[in-house]
Amino acid sequence: MEDIPAVHIGNPKTLEFQIARTTLVPGLLKTLAANKKMPLPLKLFEISDIVYKDATAEVGARNQRNLVAVYYNKSPGFEIIHGLLDRVMQLLQIPLDKTEGYCIQAADNATFFPQRCANVMLRGSKIGTMGVLHPEVLGKFELTLPCSILEINIEPFV
Repeated sequence: MEDIPAVHIGNPKTLEFQIARTTLVPGLLKTLAANKKMPLPLKLFEISDIVYKDATAEVGARNQRNLVAVYYNKSPGFEIIHGLLDRVMQLLQIPLDKTEGYCIQAADNATFFPQRCANVMLRGSKIGTMGVLHPEVLGKFELTLPCSILEINIEPFV
């Protein structure tokens, strides 16, 4: 997903909306930052569209429906996010299987803490990422506690 260029909006109303989002993570982190005084743990999710450039599409871009969930607490809670993924897949009746179902594979992504990131795979194709966010990323949103996050494309299930 990192190599997919963002869609630029022509004539945006504000600078904040001049590029269409390619991930839901920043929006959820902004919500966390605005609510960090609330009692811990904070557990939030969002289901919404993101936009990618697509030369084959009639308008040059395509929407994709994603699910993002975050767990914010004194401990990272990777097992909480992993459990959420497992529960979502269980409800969708998708087995834990590399070829016929879903699995996670270790990944390296600068957004996440080293060796605390995994790609979510569905029938051999990447549909998302999960892991413990890097402290520098959290610092950009003025968040001081560890945070685990999951973002997956839910279009294969709808």
